[in-house]
Amino acid sequence: MKDKRLLIIGLDCAPPSLIFDRAEKLPHLRQLMANGIYGPLRSCDPPITIPAWMVMATGRDPGELGLYGFRHRKGYEYNRMWIANSTAVKEKTVWDYLGEQGKKSILVGVPPSYPPRPVKGELISCFITPSNEKSYTYPEELRKEIEEHFGPFLFDVVFRTEDRSEVLKEIYRMTENHFQVVDYLLDRQDWSLFWLVEIGVDRMHHAFWKFMDKNHHLYQPGNPFESAIYDYYQFLDEKIGQLLKKIDESTAVLVVSDHGAKGMKGAFCVNDWLIEQGDLVISEPPARGQSIDHLKIDWKRTRAWGWGGYYARIFLNVEGREPQGIIQPDDYETARDELAARLKAIRGPKGEEWQTVIIKPQEHYPVVNGDYPDLMVYFDDLYWRSAGTLGYGSLYLEENDTGPDDAVHDYNGIYILYDPDSPGGKVKPANIIDIAPTVLQLLEGPVVSDLKGKVIS
Repeated sequence: MKDKRLLIIGLDCAPPSLIFDRAEKLPHLRQLMANGIYGPLRSCDPPITIPAWMVMATGRDPGELGLYGFRHRKGYEYNRMWIANSTAVKEKTVWDYLGEQGKKSILVGVPPSYPPRPVKGELISCFITPSNEKSYTYPEELRKEIEEHFGPFLFDVVFRTEDRSEVLKEIYRMTENHFQVVDYLLDRQDWSLFWLVEIGVDRMHHAFWKFMDKNHHLYQPGNPFESAIYDYYQFLDEKIGQLLKKIDESTAVLVVSDHGAKGMKGAFCVNDWLIEQGDLVISEPPARGQSIDHLKIDWKRTRAWGWGGYYARIFLNVEGREPQGIIQPDDYETARDELAARLKAIRGPKGEEWQTVIIKPQEHYPVVNGDYPDLMVYFDDLYWRSAGTLGYGSLYLEENDTGPDDAVHDYNGIYILYDPDSPGGKVKPANIIDIAPTVLQLLEGPVVSDLKGKVIS
């Protein structure tokens, strides 16, 4: 009997609507669904790429990881921040546990994996890699091997641009490059876990969602990119089919996404709103599109400010914590509750009621490590992005404030688990923290008793 192996195919941002609802167009994924277990996969909070893939790989939530997104405030200073990378991940991953048993893993593009860290096996870093001029593999000599066969590895594309034809061409070029490399590395004989993540799926959604979605406020019938996302998924399904031909009967397959996607309704200018409310006090009016980082803020009169993104991060100016804090520590909870209530009451541009979700990290996560915001805000259940820039003359923007972007993230990603030793055809919802214990059990790894997730079966 050969030892069982597991191939994980990560599709960053893939939602149930584009996999399960269109399975008839995706024959290889449909076959995995018919023979496996599948269903929606509830992402973490926040449902964004970093931290979601590491929640999946470690079985730890963002509070335990101390990862709440790409950007984090540095301590309680006003204008200093840090960007998440592989060195921020302190918890063990499934490949660390497997490596302790002598089992090898091959990892391609799992975020965040730059800078590359040693693994029992081989690694190619992910889309946050600044350039293929940098060291991006472990071991280092793998880079030379890959480049001799396929040229420099393509990590990402510029996708927030109006030149959608160029974006489309570059996404296909990148994805082709990724699958060529993966196809080549699959021929290695000594791996137990092979995990790849394709970031092109996410980039397609953000660049082309309005062209596909007839309910999107910027949709135009008969546009030239109407089928671009659907076509890309069929292209991906073909690529996945080629990988499936290369694995043997002892290999399990997990197709998984870190979060979902849906059409963006617009961006809400949270800092302009805070100015209107009297929470954020500035010394001079902002220029159009001005970053909060370059704003002249009167900190001695400011109670709160925010950051933009797929969700808003709100920070309070607390005496003794911030350099010029004014909210008394004893009043912190009262001030936070009062601000949360006002944020929750925000309505849309036509007075429509929003289903805004407010998260207090200290109450939401059993443990809060690292640099977490005071409030996390999903405007209208994530449909409205948070615009951190200011000066537009309106609180509501039709488009993203930092370049074209048609989609926002959603709570549910997907998983399809095919285990040759288990009967399939089941539909079962799961949670992103279930992935790590499921991987460890499939590969007969150690039982990690403090993981909160449950094995999918």
